[in-house]
Amino acid sequence: MVVQAVAQRERVWSVATVFARLALAAGFLSAVADRFGWWGPPNTASVGWGDFSAYTAYTHTLSPYVPDGLQDAAAWAATTAESVLGLTLLAGVLVRWSAWAAAALLSGFALSMGLFLDWEAPLSSSVFAAAAAALLLALAPVDTFALSVDRIFDRKRTLGSGRSAAGLARGRREDPAAAQ
Repeated sequence: MVVQAVAQRERVWSVATVFARLALAAGFLSAVADRFGWWGPPNTASVGWGDFSAYTAYTHTLSPYVPDGLQDAAAWAATTAESVLGLTLLAGVLVRWSAWAAAALLSGFALSMGLFLDWEAPLSSSVFAAAAAALLLALAPVDTFALSVDRIFDRKRTLGSGRSAAGLARGRREDPAAAQ
């Protein structure tokens, strides 16, 4: 009965972590696509920026503390961070690290939006909600990172060290001598 409850909880966590990873990755990669005009030109429906110069101007609005000469670098740094995090979350590579970094990045975005635009902006854009999802993903049990590169390497490592899938679910080593 306990093993079934543990297995059920692991399945629920696995679905939740995959959903969180895909949602965060889609959000990051969609924002990057918008900056390069892949969702359409500026000032058209459902397009936030439409080109990189519009995004750089927005970055300046959110970070007036960054010197003018570094605004382009700040825009590129944010774009690079979102691209890398979007891809690592999508593939499930370094999930925990990526989730912590996403939570920090999104919290920074939310605070800048709130302080330098208004507090409605990060709330309506669900930036705090995305940061919370990233934080929950970072705190999720590692063995529930289904459909991920991390899970593939973790299984190879743990199964190669004498742990079976049933033993993993129970959290202990399989001892062939004790099984007899």
